[in-house]
Amino acid sequence: MTAAIKLGFIGFGIMGERLLRAGLAHDRATIAITGAFDPSPNTAARLKAIDPALTRFDTADAVIAASDALHIASPPLSHLGYLAQCAMAGKAALCEKPLAINVAAATALVDELSAGPMRAGVNFPFASSFAVDQLHAWLQDGSIGTPERVDITMTFAQWPRPWQMDAVAWLDRTAEGGFLREVGSHLLFLTQRLIGPLRVIDANTVYPDGGRSERAVQATLSAGAVPITLTGTVGSAPQDDHNAWVLTGSRGRIRLRDWSIAEREIDGVWQAATTIANDAARALVLARQLDKIAAMTRGEPTNLATLKEALHVQTLVEAILRA
Repeated sequence: MTAAIKLGFIGFGIMGERLLRAGLAHDRATIAITGAFDPSPNTAARLKAIDPALTRFDTADAVIAASDALHIASPPLSHLGYLAQCAMAGKAALCEKPLAINVAAATALVDELSAGPMRAGVNFPFASSFAVDQLHAWLQDGSIGTPERVDITMTFAQWPRPWQMDAVAWLDRTAEGGFLREVGSHLLFLTQRLIGPLRVIDANTVYPDGGRSERAVQATLSAGAVPITLTGTVGSAPQDDHNAWVLTGSRGRIRLRDWSIAEREIDGVWQAATTIANDAARALVLARQLDKIAAMTRGEPTNLATLKEALHVQTLVEAILRA
């Protein structure tokens, strides 16, 4: 019987806390949580409130030394440095997206890590989504025929979303934040996985004054001969977060709505194949992600997003943001 994978956390914001809580609820024979490093002074109290046995490490080096695998959930500008630290220590890592901001620096590190034994992936949960499994099944069984176009929409009542306001200092700045990096990257990853490699044809991004992140994005991309449109706006809808990924084929349409609802259009009416609300679906998806982190750490193959996949998504995102 193999020992449980010791999972530690670098950065303990919303994403780190979500995966840590999922890890505590997971099979203890698969995942054992070591604790977290975050420079925030309230990290220790937050960890103790979740489980008094959890450790707040004083440095990233300390949590890396205590763990077999790390979840890198710090702000984006620090991702590459922590990935390099994990690699030097011989530890596996699951990095939050975006992989980084600087495309050239990310390319250099990904090339270096890909040439060695580094076990690493990027946390795009669509790799473990049941709704995405359904979309893939519809594509494979010919339900919608040949893909003809993809339309991606994102709308937000405000940015950052209410549950992210503790991180507004970087989430609403052009240097690291914005909805395209935080949300759009997931939908571009999904498109890349299901349709093929993407390239940007043209884009327009609208920024307010004062260095704040984008408030509107329009972009045209392509996956081979399949055209892709992407639009995103802030302040244009009452929902905190609404998104849709719609694939039109020669025989019909399918879509992923609001992260976790897979639907197929039948006689002009959208009919859901998966109806689990996002909060409930998230727990199931995170459990699958945790099993894959354990497998990756043991050196087994998984379908976690690779560093190269995440780098390609990042390259697209940064090109759109510069437009």
